[in-house]
Amino acid sequence: MKIVADMHCHSLASGHAYSSIQEMIDAAYLKGLWAIAITDHGRATPNSPGAWHFENLRTIPKKVNNVWVLKGIEANIWDYDGNLDTSNLILDRLDWVVASMHAETLRPVCDIDACTNAWLNIVKNPYVNVIGHSGEEAYKYDYEKVIPEFSRMGKLVEINNGSFLVRKTAIKNCKKIALLCKKYGVKVIVNSDAHFSTLIGNISSAGKLLEEIDFPLELIINNDKLALQEYIKTYTKFFN
Repeated sequence: MKIVADMHCHSLASGHAYSSIQEMIDAAYLKGLWAIAITDHGRATPNSPGAWHFENLRTIPKKVNNVWVLKGIEANIWDYDGNLDTSNLILDRLDWVVASMHAETLRPVCDIDACTNAWLNIVKNPYVNVIGHSGEEAYKYDYEKVIPEFSRMGKLVEINNGSFLVRKTAIKNCKKIALLCKKYGVKVIVNSDAHFSTLIGNISSAGKLLEEIDFPLELIINNDKLALQEYIKTYTKFFN
């Protein structure tokens, strides 16, 4: 399985990643990727960058080494009402937003109703593009109820390769989520969640899972350049 763009990765600015933005872009170029989204962590993550970092991302050209570079963020879901740790003022200046739950920033309550409520509010946020690695057991939600809503509101459900390395208890739920996306025709995006440049474009584990369940390639938005380009044109201001 191939991807034409890696739309979730982290640079040195995240505090626990180890390559510069330039190194991440160079890696994307060497992998032959059409685009990359730099999505460093929102402010609630320990040692994450401040607002100035995200405001100043505009200094990076839209295209570097023939790779389209979307300036983004992995915003933390801050509470079970679905609020984010990033202001709309900042989000409005970015090209790409991944919304995720992390134990460091949202206390796990293992309450399906609470997590379902959070995601149902997140889908109403016009800035959010990607539902980040939502398979963690501690944040389990009503998949049957919420996944069709992700699609209806133009959100891409992420199948995150990093989960197979650092969130192994989430793997069984990733499979359930992928199967429901297949059932309901929901678009997914397969990302590396790379924290080092050599991992850019690496979706080996996530790709294997999707192949095992015979997941339709046409539902993988970043498997096809034209499909991803159309999504970016429809749901972001990047090409404006």
